[in-house]
Amino acid sequence: MTNTVILTVVILTVLGLLLALVLFWVARKFKVEEDPRIDEVEKVMPGANCGGCGFAGCRAFADAAVKAPNLDHQFCPVGGNEVMKKVAAILGYEVKEKAPQVAVVRCNGSCANRPRVNDYGGAESCRVKAALYSGDTLCSYGCLGCGDCVAACKFGALSMDPETGLPVVDETRCTACGACVKACPKNIIELRNQGTTPKNNRRVYVSCVNKDKGGVARKACAAACIGCGKCAKVCKFDAITIVDNLSYIDFNKCKACGQCFFECPTGAIHAVNFTPKKVEPKPAPAPAAAQTEPKKEATNE
Repeated sequence: MTNTVILTVVILTVLGLLLALVLFWVARKFKVEEDPRIDEVEKVMPGANCGGCGFAGCRAFADAAVKAPNLDHQFCPVGGNEVMKKVAAILGYEVKEKAPQVAVVRCNGSCANRPRVNDYGGAESCRVKAALYSGDTLCSYGCLGCGDCVAACKFGALSMDPETGLPVVDETRCTACGACVKACPKNIIELRNQGTTPKNNRRVYVSCVNKDKGGVARKACAAACIGCGKCAKVCKFDAITIVDNLSYIDFNKCKACGQCFFECPTGAIHAVNFTPKKVEPKPAPAPAAAQTEPKKEATNE
C-alpha cells in the first residue's frame, strides 16, 4: 500500500514537471513581443478610459497610436493638445493642434416653451421612452428629459435643470469625450468648438432640431426654429444653411458676429459668452419750434 502511494506521487510529480516544461516552451515559442513605447504612451494618458478617442480605453489608444504611421486620426479629447504633444514626443511624430470643443444641447424646449400634453409612467430612460413614443409634448424631436446623458458623463459635467427639464453643460468640466452625444437617442447634443478662435470662446448655434414646418414647429414649441431663413440672409460668411425646415450654423465658418442671433424671430439661436450690448438712451426729441404767424402789415387802401 505504501509503495503504491509513493509510486503515484512520483508519477504525478514527473507528469507535472513535464507539462510545466511543455507550457514553458509553448509560451516562449509563441510569445508576442510588445512595443515598450505602448507603456510610455499609456503613462501620459489621462486614464479616464472614457472611449472618447474611439478606442476601448487608454491602453487601446496607446497601442493604436504606436502602430499608426502618424497621429492624424488619433486624438484624446480629455487630455487635449497637451497630452497629444507628449504622445508625439514619445513616438517622434508631429501633431496638429485641434480647437477645444464642448458639448452643446440643441434644444430649448423648456417647460415654459414646450407644454406637456401627456404623462409618461414607464421606465425613466430616454432610450426606453424614445422606443415607446414620441414624448410628452407635441415636439417629437426634442429632449425627453430622463437624463441618460447625465448618467453617461463620467466627469460630472451634465446636470438636469429642474425648472426647464433640460440638461445643462458645465463648460469647466466638459472634456468633449462624446459620451453624452452617444447616449442621447434624439441626437440633440452636439460637440462644437468652444469658440471661433483659441482666445475667443464666443459661439453661436441653433438650439433646435425640429424639422417640422414652421407652423407645426411653433405650435409645439415657442422657441422652435421655423426655417424662415432670416438668419441665413444676414450671414456674411455663408455659415448658415436651411435644410428640412431647420437652420444649422457651421461652426467652422461662423465668425460669431451675432447678426443671426438678433435677427431670429423665435429666439431659437443662442449666443454664448457674448458681452451684452450697451443700450444708449435715445436723446429726447427736441421741442417743436413755436410757429409764429408773420405779422401782417397794415395797408392803406
